[in-house]
Amino acid sequence: MSSQSTIALGKARVGFRGRIQAIVAGRVAAGMPAPELERRLIELGFVEGADVEVLHEGLFGRDPIAVRVAHTTIGLRRREAMAVLVEAGS
Repeated sequence: MSSQSTIALGKARVGFRGRIQAIVAGRVAAGMPAPELERRLIELGFVEGADVEVLHEGLFGRDPIAVRVAHTTIGLRRREAMAVLVEAGS
């Protein structure tokens, strides 16, 4: 994994495609305890190796974002998406 191509999903723009590298909920202030955020993201399909694409972003503050992970579309706040590290790719 190259750190230059790894970013937080919360920083990605519409059209970004990549692969999930890790969940790092402990680094993010998302309004809930880190273990709960990590559990919720995993339950939604944000698991290591899953393909991810940013489909849409809100008009005001670019929040929330619509993300396709595997074959499911999910709405996610950017502050929560900051816990998902992704590597840019196809």
